[in-house]
Amino acid sequence: MKKNQDMLSERQHLLSCLEIIQKNIREYEEKEKASKKEVTQLFQAVKKGEGDSFGLLEAEKNILEHIQNSLRKNRAALKKAYFGRIDYEDKSYGVTESRYIGKNGVTRNSNEVVIVDWRAPVSSVYYENELGEGSYEVPGSEPVEISLFKKRTYDLQGEKLQGFYDNDTAANDDLLVKYLSQHKEAVLGDIIATIQKEQNEIIRTTPYKNMIVQGVAGSGKTTVALHRISYILYNYGEVYKPSEFCIIGSSDMLLNYISSGLPELDVNHVRQMRMDMFLPYLLEKSWKKKYKIVEGNQDAQGKSRLEFISALEDFLKAWIDRYLQLKDIRDKDLGLILSEDNMQDTKMRNPELSLFQLEKLFHQRIRKRIQFLCTEREESFCREKLQEYKNWFCSSKNKWTEAGVYLSFLEERKVLGNSYEDTIIRVGKGEFDLYDAAALCLIRKRIFLKKETDEFSQIILDEAQDFGESVYYVLKQVLPKCYFTIMGDVSQNIRYETGLNNWEILKKILLREGKDSFYLLAKSYRNTIEISEYAGRVLEKASLGGYKIQPVIRHGSPVCVKRGEKEHLAEQLTTLISKIQKRFETIAVICRDERDTEEVRRILGIEKQEGFCNGIMVLPVALTKGLEFDAVVLWQPDKERYGENIKEAKLLYVAITRALHELYLLGEHELTGLLNEKIK
Repeated sequence: MKKNQDMLSERQHLLSCLEIIQKNIREYEEKEKASKKEVTQLFQAVKKGEGDSFGLLEAEKNILEHIQNSLRKNRAALKKAYFGRIDYEDKSYGVTESRYIGKNGVTRNSNEVVIVDWRAPVSSVYYENELGEGSYEVPGSEPVEISLFKKRTYDLQGEKLQGFYDNDTAANDDLLVKYLSQHKEAVLGDIIATIQKEQNEIIRTTPYKNMIVQGVAGSGKTTVALHRISYILYNYGEVYKPSEFCIIGSSDMLLNYISSGLPELDVNHVRQMRMDMFLPYLLEKSWKKKYKIVEGNQDAQGKSRLEFISALEDFLKAWIDRYLQLKDIRDKDLGLILSEDNMQDTKMRNPELSLFQLEKLFHQRIRKRIQFLCTEREESFCREKLQEYKNWFCSSKNKWTEAGVYLSFLEERKVLGNSYEDTIIRVGKGEFDLYDAAALCLIRKRIFLKKETDEFSQIILDEAQDFGESVYYVLKQVLPKCYFTIMGDVSQNIRYETGLNNWEILKKILLREGKDSFYLLAKSYRNTIEISEYAGRVLEKASLGGYKIQPVIRHGSPVCVKRGEKEHLAEQLTTLISKIQKRFETIAVICRDERDTEEVRRILGIEKQEGFCNGIMVLPVALTKGLEFDAVVLWQPDKERYGENIKEAKLLYVAITRALHELYLLGEHELTGLLNEKIK
């Protein structure tokens, strides 16, 4: 009886919310129409050069963007108004509150909150608190003490209430499984409603810290990172602008996939770059037009390690000492101008300053000291002395380049027995791999830098295991004021020789003791039990006993292995794809390399895709990291293509774990031993 009364009351509340949302939509549509008209008129005025019309136009465009954003949020709320409710007593004020929580905040008359945005501080109660006494954090303020006496989760389908669950973990898990069982597009739409406690902790952690997140395949690493950006911009909007964030990934495919989810989270104007674009970007004008990024050579493994970049640091310190040649600066008329001890102390206290910055600082001190010593002298005498010492330090007059200094370092390493002959030849031609570009960034920082960049405040790195230790060391040195959010899974390091196979060195590079954090996301929300268990066979060989998957209990079809003769394989593939298409939106055929990928594209008549899309995608395994599909066909997973070693095991593990619901293996030969016996 009580349940029925509650259902009736909840349906009435939903109707009242929908009426408010519909009213908001009508009002915002009218405002949008009026604002567009005003923008058009101001644009014409700008063309005619009338008064302050340009400033008015920019202001009106901002107003229009705000109106359109509010309109978009209310239209989205009409499709699914909210997903949760919390009833609690605020102990500070002794008042009882009932808050409905949704993906999009909704207000009545622009000031009365009807539905609380999921990013608001109080919404953390829904994700983290149990019934009873507790609190929630408010950025920049003291925790708010509360007593929670109701936590309710709703199952809304459009404008209809299907049901609700009161603080019942089992029921909420059932709802999560229900969402996960839907096709991929539906899953993305319901992520905010099903954020888990361990994910929420990462999302809502203060932005003033570095973090490394080890998350198994399907644990929601990318999703958590994007929600964290959205949370920070919502709660710390006065501190951070979207343009200060940069998402770094390993491929355009991954970045396109990420960018497609940003508008839904109310995140705009956040930059995204591949790592091989970001490092040259940091070099600014030092990255010459003739330079180009190339694939790593046989030297890349050594250059990716911390030992290599530490040796470069030692080389640069010696370079700086050699050209500074600090000693007492004495004048026959004025006596001691600057002492060696004073300059050495300044250098020691300012380790972040480049050679050029140090020389500029010393010149400023020389100038001030001469002016002081010439207080009672003729002005002409003072000018002569200033002229005499103005170029005392003159490294900036040398025609050095970052590449030239780097070549000097490589030549020195060669003399010491570390051959980098191939790198020396390539750098001489203006060709740099990722680790060469990182080295140039460090050289610029230590020698050439004239002004620190404050362009970025937050760096979010996805698929972080793809990059070696030396890159992270350089990023930390070059961007000292940035906070880093590092997301990855060392079991998915397909660049085995150069990437990260554990987190230990990166922890030492990036995490400050007592201030920064390492998080573990062990639950996989992507795959069915059947797919997870199949992937587990490979994971044992890929991770050497590393981070195990804890799958959410969701059963599906068994993994299907299909064998066929070579002449019939193409027909089998097209038939299989046709059957899968009837049930799923996103399908991937994953191949070992680009050659197989081209063959399958010809079979299916599919052009090469630049970005993630619905329908059928044919991709080499290296480009699938970070992506997920309703169904996956693994093409020719045989012994020839996937050898029995850790590197190949990581590749195969990545391929298998892309599938949400169904996984097929199709080939002509016996399956790779990675799916059977352990690697010897």
